[in-house]
Amino acid sequence: MMQPQTPTPLGRRHRVVVIGSVFGGLFAVKKLRRADVEITLISRTTHHLFQPLLYQVATGILSEGEIAPATREILHHQQNVQVLLGDVYAIDVENRTVTSTAGGLTTVTPYDSLIVAAGASTSYFGNDQYELHAPGLKTIDDALELRGRILGAFEFAELETDQQQRDQWLTFVVVGAGATGVEMAGQISELAHRTLRNDYRRIDPQQARIVLVDAAGSVLGSFGSKLSAGAASQLEKLGVEVWLDEKVVDVDEDGLTLEDASGVRTRIPTRTVVGAAGVRASTLARKLAEQTGATVDRGGRIKVQPDCTLPGHPEIFVIGDMMSLNDYPGVAQVAMQQGKYAAEQIRRRLAGRAPAGPFTYFDKGSMATISRFRAVASVGRFRFGGFVAWLLWLVIHVLYLVGFKNLVTTVLHWAVSFIGRGRSQRTTTHQQLVGRTALHSLDVGHLDLPTPAVTGPSAATEARRTGRLAG
Repeated sequence: MMQPQTPTPLGRRHRVVVIGSVFGGLFAVKKLRRADVEITLISRTTHHLFQPLLYQVATGILSEGEIAPATREILHHQQNVQVLLGDVYAIDVENRTVTSTAGGLTTVTPYDSLIVAAGASTSYFGNDQYELHAPGLKTIDDALELRGRILGAFEFAELETDQQQRDQWLTFVVVGAGATGVEMAGQISELAHRTLRNDYRRIDPQQARIVLVDAAGSVLGSFGSKLSAGAASQLEKLGVEVWLDEKVVDVDEDGLTLEDASGVRTRIPTRTVVGAAGVRASTLARKLAEQTGATVDRGGRIKVQPDCTLPGHPEIFVIGDMMSLNDYPGVAQVAMQQGKYAAEQIRRRLAGRAPAGPFTYFDKGSMATISRFRAVASVGRFRFGGFVAWLLWLVIHVLYLVGFKNLVTTVLHWAVSFIGRGRSQRTTTHQQLVGRTALHSLDVGHLDLPTPAVTGPSAATEARRTGRLAG
């Protein structure tokens, strides 16, 4: 049965607004390239982010430009789309408008059809205060800050004369044993044992301690018990300590505290913590739910209809990490397929054709790298580990990189890092380190909070000196 749709007034084209420029939003826009519609793509960033490779930016393998090409460059040949910079903070479903802001300018954009693909951020499970000392890995800002914290830790260890303090600098804790956490832990180990091993005189980077922590009982639990056990074994061979069934109960600038199932607490002194334990949907999901009567799950995701629309609002599609449907995972493949699906539904409506059936996710498999030449992959009934899985990972990621020049430079950097031991992206800046603390200080109304030791000089001082807080 065809969904009711308000007809577009004669004399103007159907207006499609897409929120978000990551996988779901971009794939929807590109699917509509030959449709007789006016598309407005609104995003809080000017780039399309290939999130699966963020950890390689954070550990110095790739530059941010290689995984985040400019959205305008990607879409400059598509004449029916306008790209707007803006952080969407309001959606009026009754009047069909989207309100966004950027640089103090507010923009109201009307729509006939709306595709919301605003993504998700790192979840701290109700302990948002942890974010200051345990950055997540969801944005370019996060990756560059983590690069500065990780590489900076070795620099401060070289300066430190007290062995206990030096050990604290050389301890790295990654919270969350999913794909992102495993990839980060593996690459920090590679960085310490291969890339940096001959670069210091007072410290031995190979003595770095890398700890992977998770409240669950397995590494990469969604990959099945065999691959999970294999991944844990490979991590341990790399020198990574794997702590399972350990819940984080406190994080501060000097370390974190864990609690096991029996209530026993353990303190790990460290200056570098990476938060990779969970995700929470964009706050737009809750705002839409309040207006449409839809429900929101524990992760903040809005429950959608089988066709990815909201109850009573067939003109609004919610896709990717923001939506909850059939327990589909929050991975790039789901967002890509939903973006294409939503665009096709709009095309069918405008052509007067019956809608396609309910959205069905075709699982092309999951994979995660552990280190160079080591990975795990789950494709249908098949399970791969080691070098074969790593080759499969390499081919898949090359296929999905956007732009020829990005592909070429990425492959060259991979050759430098995987065949040799160098990493071409080891540059860090002071602003990357102080930005989060300075912004937090502004949020609480002053600039006098203590700065995490990794940042060196006071973030407040730096903010006043430079007059800007961006990392």
